[in-house]
Amino acid sequence: MSKLYFTYSAMNAGKSAILLQAAYNYRERGMEVMLWTSGHYGVAPSAEMGEIESRIGLRADAHLFRAQTNLFDAIAAQHADTPLSAIFFDEAQFLTKDQVWQLARVGDRLKLPVLCYGLRTDFQGELFEGSSALLAIADDLREARTICHCGKKAIMTARLDENGKAITEGAQVSVGKEVYVSLCRYHWEEALGR
Repeated sequence: MSKLYFTYSAMNAGKSAILLQAAYNYRERGMEVMLWTSGHYGVAPSAEMGEIESRIGLRADAHLFRAQTNLFDAIAAQHADTPLSAIFFDEAQFLTKDQVWQLARVGDRLKLPVLCYGLRTDFQGELFEGSSALLAIADDLREARTICHCGKKAIMTARLDENGKAITEGAQVSVGKEVYVSLCRYHWEEALGR
């Protein structure tokens, strides 16, 4: 079905593993898929290919998207060259609003399903730009669930420093020595001292 799907969650819910399993299922049936992941951090600015990797060790090569990538044009060109059956996006929270609309057009005009996986909110409880746009216009919303240390459903992500203390300020995206943990709202507020 040519819809725009968004599967969202807090950190460590297995979104990348779900994506890679779904892509494998398409390929196992002889269907061609196109995988994308964010070139937002940790890769050379000139790199065109990256990798989607899950915590359980599954991995696959993927195209890299950046804020300036025209996704509709890139997917349309690939589809014209090799007919595609589905498009998969990991780290969809890093999409721009314009790119989310481009993906909606992939579904509407190219008649391809686009399956996006990403975080809903950042460590401060704020929506990412891509997640906000996906929540607004996706045809199908799905939540991948994970649990807090107390056993309740985790819906928030906290960023902890090297001493295990919650960080309350800073850039929305940071790749360093911080650790991210998934918490229920109660324990997230408690960690942030609210």
